[in-house]
Amino acid sequence: MQLGASLPCGDIGTGAAVVRDYAQTMEGLGIDYLQAPDHVLGGNPASVPAGKRVGTTETAYHDPFVLFSFVAGCTQRIGFAPGVLILAQRQAALVAKQAASLDALVPGRLRLGVGAGWNELEFQGLNENFANRGRRSEEQVQVMQALWAQPHVTFKGKYHTLEDSGINPRPPSGRVPIWFGGHAEATYQRAAKYGTGSCRWPIPPMTRPWPRSRSCAACCGPRAAIPPASASRSGSPPRWATRTPGARKSRSGKPRA
Repeated sequence: MQLGASLPCGDIGTGAAVVRDYAQTMEGLGIDYLQAPDHVLGGNPASVPAGKRVGTTETAYHDPFVLFSFVAGCTQRIGFAPGVLILAQRQAALVAKQAASLDALVPGRLRLGVGAGWNELEFQGLNENFANRGRRSEEQVQVMQALWAQPHVTFKGKYHTLEDSGINPRPPSGRVPIWFGGHAEATYQRAAKYGTGSCRWPIPPMTRPWPRSRSCAACCGPRAAIPPASASRSGSPPRWATRTPGARKSRSGKPRA
């Protein structure tokens, strides 16, 4: 098991010294990775209607790739995990390039958490479609994985077209681990099909998505990430769950064919 810690710039501040000291302290304590949230735009807190969920500028958020590039320069081994990058409000090829560049400079220290997002205000400001963000982010992951694995890619999808083009540098391993954030059924299916694992946030106490997500393992095999039965549903940081590829076992403990 690995232990991670949030890098709470909204609480400790955004300056270089405090971020450096926090990151080095966590590394010294043996923490395995740092997680940082992502938001590009926030609304004016003075103008948000009462009862409406809108992210505001009250909380500070560094760009995850800039933040982790800085932290990489003042630490030795600790990993980095955007928790999560709002993929659908960005260009897939650009994210693939940014992630590959960071992984090439500090190999193996990046796990890319991605999510569909919830704050429509950001999508409006970035000129991206909020309504199709989930389906579009699924295709974005396919584009990025192809760009990481192959020198040149030809891809024709519903939202993306690549004509014999690629990125350089690519990740030394040909991949960047992708974790899907969220607790919708479609997110579980995407994590099982395309991801290394999934990360879960506290959810309303009466919501019970864990049993439903086990269907991912049934249809997609050992790549499916199943959350632990003891996972908290409130008051705790997100959990990152994965399963090492290998033989699936039956209830008797014997490997399945």
